Amino acid sequence: MTRHAMNGPTMGTRWSALFHMQSGFDVVPARKAMADAVTEVDKQMSTWRPESDLNRLNAARPGGWVALPDRLLTVLGAGLAIGRTSGSAFDIGMGDATTAWGFGPADANEDMIRTARLAKRSPAHDVLELDKAAGRARKHSEMCFDLNGIAKGYGADQLAEAARQHGIDAGLFAIDGELRALGTRPDGRGWAVAVETPNLDVRAVHSMLELDDAAVATSGDYRHWIDVGGHRLSHTMEPRLGMPLRDPPASATVIACDCMSADAWATAMMVLGQARGLAVAERLGLSVLFLKHDEPEGIGCGLFAR
Repeated sequence: MTRHAMNGPTMGTRWSALFHMQSGFDVVPARKAMADAVTEVDKQMSTWRPESDLNRLNAARPGGWVALPDRLLTVLGAGLAIGRTSGSAFDIGMGDATTAWGFGPADANEDMIRTARLAKRSPAHDVLELDKAAGRARKHSEMCFDLNGIAKGYGADQLAEAARQHGIDAGLFAIDGELRALGTRPDGRGWAVAVETPNLDVRAVHSMLELDDAAVATSGDYRHWIDVGGHRLSHTMEPRLGMPLRDPPASATVIACDCMSADAWATAMMVLGQARGLAVAERLGLSVLFLKHDEPEGIGCGLFAR
């Protein structure tokens, strides 16, 4: 068996793939298919690309139907469903707040921050209507959608699917901190994945997971943040307030059957916090690990239903 490790740029970061195949396997078509898959996700769902399908929806007037590709409709639908199930802890309708606070293509803007904080906010699942059969969507009031909390996870799933279509039935596929595992390693063990210690200055391993046909995603406050008046503010938004979380966990790591769900639920867990998050995880059969800056050993784990 020959070990293959590859990577490439996407979504402002990099994708990667690790797998083993018999000698003589032509890796070039598989690599192209994986690169094309994540490029398509980025073109459809990026808020950084003015021409993206998501930005076409954001620019549309309320009440008008907008034709959208199937993959974007799939991610929008998953985002709305997880929004409902999480009690709006996960909300894809936070694009105005994300942009205002400087976590989008432009720097933070005080006027936009004020507008986002004062806006009367409705959850995205009350605003956006999807018609998947007809390949279209419409919003019933003004709203700017942001899929940064779910699109990378979906991209990791698409990496894995592109690999599978080229005969690769075991491997580890990742975009940033979102990882999807197919099968097991050649020795029969799961794919080793590190959970990072939430440290601003040093990258270090907190613990290790072994994934077997599963996905994991971590959301935290220690990599993407801004400093306001000496206070570090997380990139994760509080949907009710239109502003960054004030006292989030250091990180939340979620295991799920697909990376799109793990990605979205990791964000939701940051918003819910330890107590509410663990209660939701136990009810839904999610596995979640919370880490706190003052408790580096971490806290809590729900149940993982497979």
